Amino acid sequence: MDPMAGLENAPMSEKLFAYILVNYRWVFVLLFLLPLSLLYDAFFYVRNKIIFRLRSAPRQHDARVKDVQRQITAWAASGGRQKLCTARPGWQNMSFRRGKYKKTHYNVNVNLIDILEVNPNSRTVRCEPMVSMGQLTATLLPLGWTIPIVPELDDLTVGGLVMGTGVETSSHAHGLFQHICESYELVLADGSVVTCSATENSDLFYAVPWSYGTLGFLVSATIRLIPAHSFVRLTYIPCHSLEELSKTFADESAKREENDFVEGLVYSAESGVVMVGKSTNQADPDRINRIGDYWKPWFFKHVEQFLKTGGGVEFIPTRHYYHRHSRSIFWQMQDIVPFGNHPIFRYLLGWAVPPKVSLMKLTQGETVKKMYETHQIIQDMLVPITDLAGAIKVFHREINMYPLWLCPFYLPDNPGMLRPRDDRSQMYVDIGAYGAPKNPEYKAEATTRRLEAYVREVRGFQMLYADTFMTESEFEAMFDHRLYDRLRDKLARTKDAFPRVYDKINRSARD
Repeated sequence: MDPMAGLENAPMSEKLFAYILVNYRWVFVLLFLLPLSLLYDAFFYVRNKIIFRLRSAPRQHDARVKDVQRQITAWAASGGRQKLCTARPGWQNMSFRRGKYKKTHYNVNVNLIDILEVNPNSRTVRCEPMVSMGQLTATLLPLGWTIPIVPELDDLTVGGLVMGTGVETSSHAHGLFQHICESYELVLADGSVVTCSATENSDLFYAVPWSYGTLGFLVSATIRLIPAHSFVRLTYIPCHSLEELSKTFADESAKREENDFVEGLVYSAESGVVMVGKSTNQADPDRINRIGDYWKPWFFKHVEQFLKTGGGVEFIPTRHYYHRHSRSIFWQMQDIVPFGNHPIFRYLLGWAVPPKVSLMKLTQGETVKKMYETHQIIQDMLVPITDLAGAIKVFHREINMYPLWLCPFYLPDNPGMLRPRDDRSQMYVDIGAYGAPKNPEYKAEATTRRLEAYVREVRGFQMLYADTFMTESEFEAMFDHRLYDRLRDKLARTKDAFPRVYDKINRSARD
């Protein structure tokens, strides 16, 4: 597909500018975005260390929550004609699109970015919603703790993973991110502060995940802790047919007690590598691989070699494993800096990557944005694991793009937006597609709608951070709105204060 398509009638100066932006964006990334990203990360690393050591965040939390309440009171006093949303700029979140509603809704500052308490006695950590996964693992692992599910990209936040969703290679044992949360603290539309859990305000507790901030503002979450280990013993299992791949992946995912981590990378319609991990404090020194070191090959390239070598076993330091896809943003860095995995680049500048996704969004410009909209797909589709082979065939037919990410997760039959097929707990798989489709017939809207239709047919789900082209009736057929609608009717002022989920996530609601 030609990334310059659609500019045939544009002035020559615009064509030249677009060509430079699309084909030489790496120059801008290297000279501007990487240094800015390093400064950004360094500032927040030092800041978070100081705040945690001084234990000032817990003392400030109540004041910050009161400020959120004050803003809601001011909104009500002004007549409450606009819907509410957070004031966090759209470029700062991990979604590929920015919400248009930020321009028309009443923006409430929810500037809550700290870890409030690590409690070894109750085995919980209490976090504000903008705490990132990188921040959390950097704090917890030195203390000997971790959370059961650590989504791999450093910049994913607790709030996004609660209000949206989070999945990781330990999800076959623990479920989605919402299933490791013990309680939530929210500010509701009437300005009240409510805590909910499985035993206290349980309807609200089960309705919050996937609600995308349409029931209240999350101001803290209490998350379960487990002891951390030093290494992950990772076994690579190459598969050379779709049948072998789907069976191996399903069999290993079913071993919920035996395997701590299960992941798959699909490299073609008939080949892929299944990875099985076990946490351990013992490691064979000759087989330790610090995959997170900046001079190391990108992880997905490292995994691909096992298709030729016949598999193997490595011991990976735990934090390196958690963030194994961060340096290459899965495999999207190869489209941003095409030579980024070359050994010379890795040794000279590998320590500086990746650039911040948020800063790339902020500076991408209209031409690059249109190019991404037209020629890139970023989707996660969640289907029953029994439909994995059929789903890979559909993805191959529609987009013909590899690698594909496979991540299993156990979905319990709990109330809420996600109800498993036949209302019984079962295993699902997240199929992640990120990059430029190779199918010459790819059309962003038409192709995505066909993928969405297939996922609805097998009673699966679509992650909502990416483009959703479903109609509202199709969306309501995919997700169970019964508890959600009941809460919106029950909670004071909620329907007046917040839009419905569909109004925030459908494609027309996003730039």
